[in-house]
Amino acid sequence: MSPRPTRRKLSPIPGTEPARRALFIDRWGTLIDLPPGGFAPFLECRIAPGVTDLLFRLSGAGWNLYLIGNEDLVANGRVRDEEWASFERSMLEHLQGQGVRIVRNYACLEHPTEGVGAHKRTSVFRLPDTGIFFHARQNDGVAVERSFLVGDSTLEIAAGGRAGLRTVGVATGRGCRDGEYVVEPDIRATDLREALEFFLTSEVGSSKAA
Repeated sequence: MSPRPTRRKLSPIPGTEPARRALFIDRWGTLIDLPPGGFAPFLECRIAPGVTDLLFRLSGAGWNLYLIGNEDLVANGRVRDEEWASFERSMLEHLQGQGVRIVRNYACLEHPTEGVGAHKRTSVFRLPDTGIFFHARQNDGVAVERSFLVGDSTLEIAAGGRAGLRTVGVATGRGCRDGEYVVEPDIRATDLREALEFFLTSEVGSSKAA
């Protein structure tokens, strides 16, 4: 009897892969404790215990992970470009070292009126604009309607809602009490850890969840 031929596993035809869910996570006040003055070198910053492990598990469960936020202190010159570049590099290297894959770190370094030098300009990536979400959809195949935003300010909640994402407001940082926009998150969580545990354990964490 001849051995049965081994079946090759065919790769999906490009463009036919299922759209991926995404988590868009605010940096300051959500992922990282908001420091006095609004900025500090990454080595002086704190990510809550257990968060990186949960991010690692979510990445393995099929979520695209993005970091988001306006960096107005860079735009207006109070934080130098070199300081920001060092912070960003250290942050991403730390997360990568913990096995967390951040697909993109969306940081808007521009401000249309208060920006200094090359930073004084408009940007579609500036929240509450929705450019980052549709950039992720276009470039990474993200299903915006199946994705979530987690943030601590009404600015982020407004942006996510405008783009059609479901939103989670955390009680850390500004606690969504800044009053800049009159919006309410779809879900409230004590902190990012509680929000991430929700994604892992609830039905929205299922690969079949719409």
